[in-house]
Amino acid sequence: MSIGTSGGLRMGGGQESRQDEDNTATVCGILRQRFGDRFTTGESVRSQHCHTTTLISPQLPDGVVFPHSVEEVADVVLTCSKFRVPVIPFGTGTSLEGQVNAPLGGISVNLLRMNQVLRVNEEDLDCIVQPGITRKALNESIRDTGLFFAIDPGADASLGGMASTRASGTNAVRYGTMRDNVIAVQAVMPNGEIIRTAQRARKTSAGYDLTRLLIGAEGTLGIITELTLRLHGIPESIASASCSFSNIFNACAAVIDTIQFGIPVARIELLDELTVKAVNSHSGLTLPESPLLLLEFHGTEASVSEQSAACGEIMRDHDGSEFQWTVKPEERSKLWQARHDAYWASFELRRGAKGIATDVCVPISRLADCVSAAQEKAKSMGLIAPIVGHAGDGNFHMLPLIDPDDPEEVAAVCSFVEWLAEHAVDMDGTCTGEHGIGQGKMKYLERELGAAVGWMTAVKNAIDPLDIMNPGKIIPPA
Repeated sequence: MSIGTSGGLRMGGGQESRQDEDNTATVCGILRQRFGDRFTTGESVRSQHCHTTTLISPQLPDGVVFPHSVEEVADVVLTCSKFRVPVIPFGTGTSLEGQVNAPLGGISVNLLRMNQVLRVNEEDLDCIVQPGITRKALNESIRDTGLFFAIDPGADASLGGMASTRASGTNAVRYGTMRDNVIAVQAVMPNGEIIRTAQRARKTSAGYDLTRLLIGAEGTLGIITELTLRLHGIPESIASASCSFSNIFNACAAVIDTIQFGIPVARIELLDELTVKAVNSHSGLTLPESPLLLLEFHGTEASVSEQSAACGEIMRDHDGSEFQWTVKPEERSKLWQARHDAYWASFELRRGAKGIATDVCVPISRLADCVSAAQEKAKSMGLIAPIVGHAGDGNFHMLPLIDPDDPEEVAAVCSFVEWLAEHAVDMDGTCTGEHGIGQGKMKYLERELGAAVGWMTAVKNAIDPLDIMNPGKIIPPA
C-alpha cells in the first residue's frame, strides 16, 4: 500500500499502483477538456471535499468536478467507469462518518450547482428537485404555496445528501425520515445509465423498491440526481413547550406515555444536564440545569392547545417541573434555535476541544437505560460528553470533547464510541440512527446485521462490479 498524490490510499503496489495513477491522470485530462474551469485538481478545493468532523483522517480526491445536469453527471461516471477510477458524490459536506472521503483517490462530483426546484405539485403535496438544493432553500422557495418539507436534520444539508445518508432529525417522530418522504429518485448508475425508480403515485407495488435501496446507500450504488419529495401543509398553529426533570428515567417515561396516549407531537427532544448548561451559557437562557424535554405541536389553534394541556398533565405525572408552552413565534424560535445550536454550545464546556460526534438508536423503552449507561461510562472514562436526543424515536447523539493531540484521550474516545455502538446493538438497537455507516462504523455492521451484510455485499457487487461508486464506505473490506 502506498500514498497516492491525492492523499488517498492506493491499494496494491508496483505496476498496479502505477496503472491506477495513469488511469486517474487520463480521466483528469478528459474532464479538464470537457468541463474547463468546472473541473479542478487544486489542493485547496480538493481539501474541502474530504471534510470529516470525526477522528477519521481526511483523504483527498484527485479532482473535483461541478456538473450542471444529469447528463453531465452521467458523462463523468461513464468516463470514470471506463478507466476504473472512483467516483465520490458530494453535497454540502455535513456528513459525519467520512462518507465524502476518497480512500482510493478518484473524482469528487460536487452537485451543489444542480440546485433547482423543478416542479411543485401543490394538489398532490409533492415536488421534484435537484440534489444540490438545501432543505432551507427548498422551504424558502415553496413558502408561498402553504407547503413545507418536514425533514430537519439540524444542518442545512443538501437534499441529495440527506437522501443518501437516510437523514431524519427533530421532526421525525411525526413526519418520519427521508425514507418516508422520498417518493422517487432519478439516479446515475455505475455504468453511466440514467434511471428513475418510481412515478409520482403515492404508492406502488411495481417491482423491487429501488427508491429505498438508493436511499441510505451513501453513494455506493449510484448518484442521486433528482428527487420527488413529499410535502406537508404548513400548520395553522404551532406550539412549543419545555419541561425539566430530576432524572433521565422520568423524562423518558414521560416521552413513552406521550406517544402511547396518541398525542401527535411533531418533536420531542431530550437534552441532558450537560447540554442544558452549555445552551444556557451559549444562548443566554436560564433553564434549570437538569434533563430537559423540548416539544412541539402542530395543528389548529384548538388542537395544539389541547395537545399542550394533555402533554403537560403527563409531564407532571412523571415529576416534570416548570412545564411551559407558547405559540409566540419569537419565543418558539429562541427555544428551538438554542436546540439547533447545541452542537456549538457544547464547546462552552471545554474551550479549544474537538467534538467527536456519534449517535445510536434503541427502542424507546430502552432509551433511559442506554442514555444513563452512556453517561456513567463517559464519566468513568473521564470524558465530557453532552447528550441530545430525538427522544420520540429513541435516537440520541453524544459529543465527547477531547484534545485530539492527546493520545490517551483519543484512545479513550475511540474505546467509548465502540462501547456505545455495541451497547446499543445489545439493546436491540442500531449503531447509527442518522449519521450512517460511511467509514467510521463499518466494523459494527456485521455485529448488528450478521449474515445480511453478505447480501448487501452481493447487491453492491452486482450493481457496481468495478467498485467505483464511493468505495470504502458501508461494506467492510473483504
